[in-house]
Amino acid sequence: MQQIQIAGLTYNRHQQLKRYKSAARSNYLANLTALVAAITMAGCQTHIPNMPEPISTSIPVLLESPKTVEVELLPERSADNAQNKTKVIDESSSTPPVDLLRRIRSDFSLPTSEQKAVQQELSWYLSQKEYLNRVFTRANRYLYYIVNELQRRGMPTDLALLPIVESAYDPFAYSHGRAAGLWQIIPGTATHLGIKQNWWYDGRRDVIDSTQGALDYLEYLHDMFNGDWLLALAGYNAGEGNVTRAIARALNAGDPIDFWHITPYLPVETRAYVPRLLAITNIIKNAEANGLVLPSLANEPQFESIPTNSQIDMALAAELAGISIEQLYEFNPGVNRWATDPTGPHRLLVPVNNATQLRLALASLGVRDRVEWLRHEVETGETLSHLAERHQTTLAVLRDVNNIEGNLIRVGQSLMIPRATSDLSAYTLSVDARLERNNNQARSGQRSTHEVRPGESLWSIARNYGVDLRDLANWNAMAPADILSVGRKLVIWSDETVIKRVSNERIRRITYTVRRGDSLSRISTRFRVSVSELLEWNDISSEEYLQPGQQLLLFVDVTEQTTG
Repeated sequence: MQQIQIAGLTYNRHQQLKRYKSAARSNYLANLTALVAAITMAGCQTHIPNMPEPISTSIPVLLESPKTVEVELLPERSADNAQNKTKVIDESSSTPPVDLLRRIRSDFSLPTSEQKAVQQELSWYLSQKEYLNRVFTRANRYLYYIVNELQRRGMPTDLALLPIVESAYDPFAYSHGRAAGLWQIIPGTATHLGIKQNWWYDGRRDVIDSTQGALDYLEYLHDMFNGDWLLALAGYNAGEGNVTRAIARALNAGDPIDFWHITPYLPVETRAYVPRLLAITNIIKNAEANGLVLPSLANEPQFESIPTNSQIDMALAAELAGISIEQLYEFNPGVNRWATDPTGPHRLLVPVNNATQLRLALASLGVRDRVEWLRHEVETGETLSHLAERHQTTLAVLRDVNNIEGNLIRVGQSLMIPRATSDLSAYTLSVDARLERNNNQARSGQRSTHEVRPGESLWSIARNYGVDLRDLANWNAMAPADILSVGRKLVIWSDETVIKRVSNERIRRITYTVRRGDSLSRISTRFRVSVSELLEWNDISSEEYLQPGQQLLLFVDVTEQTTG
């Protein structure tokens, strides 16, 4: 049974939904009243005492929108059974529309707007007609399921277009704010929403788990903001704390508290976020008037969920279903590796036309035959973690399969190890394959590999190599805030001279701020480098005078530095 926790109180999701909604509204109103009082007492200052500061996010990229959320919604949902929530929608018409976009359009309910911000976003989209066609074609795999879920819950079908704003309907999208999947959910929010994330599986990218979680959160925000969907959408992007504070400031200024009047108090990215969705709904609603011919999307299920009851190799499953490995990953983007998670969800989504074939094939295939097994005799120097890494599995799996407690193994011991049936390069959309493609993409500069040492971060490594932090993160399919593990190898594109210096473990790249009385000679003596090196590194002449506050680039040997 699903549970929801609000302000320390637990609610049964199905039996006490009304109490949950009432509690959400009451908390919102209480917080809002306190905020207004705080602002008034503080003389309209923007800092509100005793309120948690939101994590700052920035979204310079049009279609990426990482979010900071402050939600106490904790549904305990079974990933295996989430798809069973889906019900067949009984269309009000005796002849349901053949085209899915037409069906969505007939059920739009978000308010239209002639606001300048909406018109600006509309103009941009209308200038990107080929892009829109690509996005809607890609959305075809997932859109029918999402529309059904929205209508089953009584939510606006306009929200089925929100993944266009979030991810361009790319389930493998990953933003610089650590948001992933169709709905661009960040790790912390996923945890609050009960979405599973581990080495094998990331539910933020799974079509079913991410949709259930995103719609749960949108419903929560809709209740919190008294049924205002535009405020709910703003909260989905910026976090409910930011929206609540914006409402309080609008109230204090004597303004109405609809989205358009609180916009000046919202983060910059959120001011464009809601207009962007309204612009897309306008495009669908008035496609002909806008001069667009949108692709025809069939108003019928595109996939079926097939129980697997155990871990299964993705290459084997694709072969059994009669589809390509790449296609199987596109329907199951939450699968990170060469096989599904040993602990579930034990299901695979496959195209409707291939569902019966996979179901029958699995029925005649034993559980032990769903992954390939290697009998390995432990050799001198081998460790359990080394074997797990070599065979692309986890310590937990090796312990469980071989009844091992802890990590101790002995030479000559026989271990059963699950391994991929195909070469790992065949799993084209696994995390490792996508990372390898990203790392091997040609870029400007000299390519090098840096092995992470204890105490290093993306920021410190970027500084040492003289590269932009976001570039470094992008080259390695990471977000700037991601934590590095010691020993991880990072790809770096930088100046060849810099790479040669920094690759020496004793050499560190530092930035020195010139002080009053400093000279090239004094700085070179202090850091044990030559004046000619200082001139070369900083592209300056020996005739130039150093100015206090001027910054100089140095490459210093840490073993030759003193503490004085």
